[in-house]
Amino acid sequence: MTLRFSIRFPLAALLGAAFALLAGPALARCSQNLVQLGSGVQVASLDGFKFAADTSPNRVVVTFVGHASFQIDTPQGVRAITDYNGVNGFGRRPDIVTMNNAHDTHFTDTPEDGITYVLRGWPSQPGESEAKHEVTLKDMKVWNVPTNARDWGGGRARINGNSIFIYAVGDLCIAHLGHLHHRLTKEHLEELGRIDVLMVPIDGSYTMGMPLMVDVIRQIQPRVVLPMHYWGRSQLERFEGLMATLDADFVWPDRRSIEIVKEQLPEKLTVIAVGGEGGG
Repeated sequence: MTLRFSIRFPLAALLGAAFALLAGPALARCSQNLVQLGSGVQVASLDGFKFAADTSPNRVVVTFVGHASFQIDTPQGVRAITDYNGVNGFGRRPDIVTMNNAHDTHFTDTPEDGITYVLRGWPSQPGESEAKHEVTLKDMKVWNVPTNARDWGGGRARINGNSIFIYAVGDLCIAHLGHLHHRLTKEHLEELGRIDVLMVPIDGSYTMGMPLMVDVIRQIQPRVVLPMHYWGRSQLERFEGLMATLDADFVWPDRRSIEIVKEQLPEKLTVIAVGGEGGG
């Protein structure tokens, strides 16, 4: 994908977006797009990856490491792992890990020593009603938006039992839906802000029905979707069929690692099956 394009905004719109960035409640959110350029996602090497010769700070290498876990590496060397369970990952230890506790494949009570930030996406301390995080390490900022989750024992809702985690590197914003069990409210969407890359569970049962998950993608309107939490090509193919309603392109890379650059995001909604046939 090599198309390039740009959008011009009236001065008033640019000023409005700039002032919105300065407002207190919006500081944790990803800003609205001011300029959007180009299209393209590049495959990166798994063996000692190197960033492409690009000066943009708005880029990451994303590697699928199993189940609902992605490894995110930044230009300044920060490494985060999503839905960290102490097993999925490779190489040096991560600097930031985020977790959800729907199942023990999404968290661990014994993270390895030396991780700078261990962020749990559910109330884990006495007296907590929700988990709220906002941390910055070099060129990565991470925060969360709590959502509800089903109580598997009695079928009741666990209020704020899940978190959507957002990872911002420069002006590139990535969101991981975790173990999402419901559509999002207007308040959720306002907290999220603009999302460029969305990591989406597509199992269709443990989280929520696949058509409902497509509705969530429609709500968030990312530029890139990375499927996760699935087992086998048949689930991917069903997801591909449902995403046809959003006129999405599908990319099937031959490796589990890709470099994503903000200025080169695809113009059209694109699903990248970086997890291959899933599992893990």
